[in-house]
Amino acid sequence: MTDLYAPTPRTIPHRARTRMSYGIEAAHAILDEAFDCAVGFVVDGEPRVLPDLHVRVDDTLYLHGSTGSRLGLAARGEGVPVCVSVTVLDGLVYARSQFSHSANYRSVVAHGLARPVTDEAEKLRVLTALTEKIGPGRAADSRPPTRQELAQTTVLALPLTEVSVRARSGGVNDDPDDLALPHWAGVLPVRLVTGPPVTEPGVAAAPPSYLPGSPSPWQTPVVLEGRHVRLEPLTPGHVPALFEALDDEEVWRHIPFPRPRTADELAEDVAGVLRGQWLGHRSAWAQVDPASGAAIGMTTYHDIDVDLRAVAIGHTMVGRRWWRTGVNTEAKLLLLERAFDVLGAERVFWYTDIRNERSQQAIARLGASRDGMIRRQRRRPDGTWRDTVVFALTADEWPAAAQRLRDRLAAG
Repeated sequence: MTDLYAPTPRTIPHRARTRMSYGIEAAHAILDEAFDCAVGFVVDGEPRVLPDLHVRVDDTLYLHGSTGSRLGLAARGEGVPVCVSVTVLDGLVYARSQFSHSANYRSVVAHGLARPVTDEAEKLRVLTALTEKIGPGRAADSRPPTRQELAQTTVLALPLTEVSVRARSGGVNDDPDDLALPHWAGVLPVRLVTGPPVTEPGVAAAPPSYLPGSPSPWQTPVVLEGRHVRLEPLTPGHVPALFEALDDEEVWRHIPFPRPRTADELAEDVAGVLRGQWLGHRSAWAQVDPASGAAIGMTTYHDIDVDLRAVAIGHTMVGRRWWRTGVNTEAKLLLLERAFDVLGAERVFWYTDIRNERSQQAIARLGASRDGMIRRQRRRPDGTWRDTVVFALTADEWPAAAQRLRDRLAAG
């Protein structure tokens, strides 16, 4: 079986032939990487080009649309002749002359007759594949379409037989006469980057790990089960119970940001923590009472350095009712076990206010050593400067510290 598409009059270029190729594997890779395409077709003698979603299954490119759309109506019966273009932009090329400016890219153009998919089983397979493309695991984590929704959806199948690949890579191709010009020249790389997910109001579930751009395991919280406390990924759904548990001036005494006075203000704080999590700065948990299932506090990993295998534990609050109950000790043990035993951390550290003697004593009881102090490290909510004490626990110290913590919990 050949690994090349056969050139046709429609896929043979008139210029820049060195950028053209017909590799099947290269075409499939571009189609699978890109999330959208442009579909060209003719309606009443006039050209139409529409943006569309696509998914490749084996040697067929499937296009998604509505039965009432121009494309869906044009494809009724035997199908519609189309030209599909898919492009991944890799960089902008800045030359010394305007004429030589260019772009680095990888693109696929496919021609053919796109037939409507009428078999319900095939249509369901394609829609499942399209859902999985935006996040492997999403199909099982969402409701499948109803018969009515299937009837309202057009799926077109385009056999990948008349296909070409065009690509440019590399640097600037300036005219030799322009090389002495003083203007900057070079390539500005371009890549698709996803931002932090914005959870829809009323959704209690945490953003799933299969979303494109999901952080590494260091920034992805998982459920950690204990006897006194359960740590579960922090979500906006925890806010009402959290606000009730933390609505206490003493809880916020040494927290380095203002105390939220309403549940909405706490929700803004939680949203900021979750944005930091998606950007790789944090990994956030709600501390949950196993008996009631209600959130009683929160805690995070922060200052995550995957290369140095170091992480801080902080942004920790728990309702005063649960102080000195084993909740804090067990929560720290669960976080330390994940850091050292699962993620392979070399160092876990804590920052705390020099004034917060209770926090310093609690951290020391975990087996951490005081490494020093950062003077005037940040401002407190009242505007005064905070000197911050730094504690740390290393991988070498962890086994003995873990045993002491487990013994303390067993005795208590």
